[in-house]
Amino acid sequence: MRPALDLLNGVGQMGAGDVVDLGCGTGAMAEALRQRGAGRRVVGVDSSPAMLAKARSDGGYDGLQQADIVDWQPRDTPGLIYSNGALHWVGNHEAVMPRLARMLSKGGTLAVQMPHQNKAPSHRVWLTLAEERFPGRVDRMGTPGVMAPVRYEDLLAPIGQLRLWETDYYQRLTAEPGSHPVRRYTESTYARPVLAALDPDEKADILRRYEEVMHSAYPVRADGTVLFPFRRMFFTLTV
Repeated sequence: MRPALDLLNGVGQMGAGDVVDLGCGTGAMAEALRQRGAGRRVVGVDSSPAMLAKARSDGGYDGLQQADIVDWQPRDTPGLIYSNGALHWVGNHEAVMPRLARMLSKGGTLAVQMPHQNKAPSHRVWLTLAEERFPGRVDRMGTPGVMAPVRYEDLLAPIGQLRLWETDYYQRLTAEPGSHPVRRYTESTYARPVLAALDPDEKADILRRYEEVMHSAYPVRADGTVLFPFRRMFFTLTV
């Protein structure tokens, strides 16, 4: 929850209108958004019916919408669009980010947090190995990604007041014996599109080679853990 709360703490002001949790998942941030919203309606948006069902059962939102981010339209003008760890799964940020900003009321804020780990060995090696071993089999556009910070600044600073920052979060990772902790951490998230393109034997080959590199990049300590740095990008845009 630390990155999500850090993003919310970075929101300086809101306009009149709803607080929208874009990519709300199961609703973990509903209560914090309600407190920060100071009486505004809090609306959760997600594409997953299962996630929305859990959020609905917890009762944290005033309203819920099922929608893909690229197609979503607010029912009422938002004063805050808050998106924690969701927009990196959506392509075409050159169009998506300005589109979201245009939905806001005057003085409203778009607040975004996205992983920015793609150049680190934990993420880059998946694509490097796949291209070396099975050229052309993995579509790089199928993996999550963000633009360079300067591109967001060029894109969004003309629209409003932009604050942009990055933070490295250190996590102590563990895994069952025989597998590297970073492999277990990334194979179920970032690496899903990579592994989905391969057959079982090819997956086994990639996993073995990936673990070899991870042992060099992120040495396992005597207790079986890795202290793993994970970078995240944040920005707030007030229009």
